[in-house]
Amino acid sequence: MLARIFYTIVPAILTIMVVVIAVMLFLVKALWAWTIPDLFPGAVAQGLVAGQISWYTAFKLAVFLGFFAGLAGARKQPVQQVVHYERG
Repeated sequence: MLARIFYTIVPAILTIMVVVIAVMLFLVKALWAWTIPDLFPGAVAQGLVAGQISWYTAFKLAVFLGFFAGLAGARKQPVQQVVHYERG
């Protein structure tokens, strides 16, 4: 019974992970090509910032962003809300 669950759940989780990574790579690469040349046209023209990035660079950037997103989501303390009351 445990082996059956293991052999059905693990491939499903791995498949979901591969699909999410593929989508993130595509999004990082597409958003880079779409926004960076418009935001920094002078830097792209001078060669200071790449207008297009490779798939490997998109993968590294996605891992970097995922790491910091994981750190931000790992905080266990909820953000305290400040309530302002009107005087009157």
